[in-house]
Amino acid sequence: MRGLIAFVVCLSAYSVVLAGEWLPLARDGVHDPRGPGIKQLQQPRDALSRLIPDTAGNQVRWVQALEKGEIQPREKLNPATRIRKLDQDIILDVNGGMPAVRFPHRQHTEWLDCSNCHEGLFRSRTGETRISMFLILQGEQCGVCHGAVAFPLTECVRCHSISRQPGQAPEVPGGVNPLMHQPAGKAP
Repeated sequence: MRGLIAFVVCLSAYSVVLAGEWLPLARDGVHDPRGPGIKQLQQPRDALSRLIPDTAGNQVRWVQALEKGEIQPREKLNPATRIRKLDQDIILDVNGGMPAVRFPHRQHTEWLDCSNCHEGLFRSRTGETRISMFLILQGEQCGVCHGAVAFPLTECVRCHSISRQPGQAPEVPGGVNPLMHQPAGKAP
């Protein structure tokens, strides 16, 4: 039931954004309009309207904004932190009729260090994490960011993008090692 309520709340916020308006912070239901800091914060419209637009979530195509240099997120707060970036896609073969998921590490590691997800949300070793849409919709696993700060979970085809024929394994794109994506002890 909590998941359904969260989905309805997200859908309500989503419809406001689709109208082409970002709510002022004093009316967003998150910030205290009487708080002294409200006047010091940048309004979402001022910050986001100059970025590459999207039709979902907070109306920003964050990866494209990063690639075009519209934003320059800090790689690290501590100068001693070692930055690791990985340019490798992982294909997650899901059950049922949905297309498989292509997880692009590069787009994620441009923003986040590996330790943000591994070994907490996901294990690094293939097949050790059971990824579940139920958990994702509950705000766990991918749902920690997607539906909060990244594009919403209503944008299914952005992740479920690898086609498959009914009853067959997904079509693994060229240049991707299919053995990399199989649970331990399971051949493709």
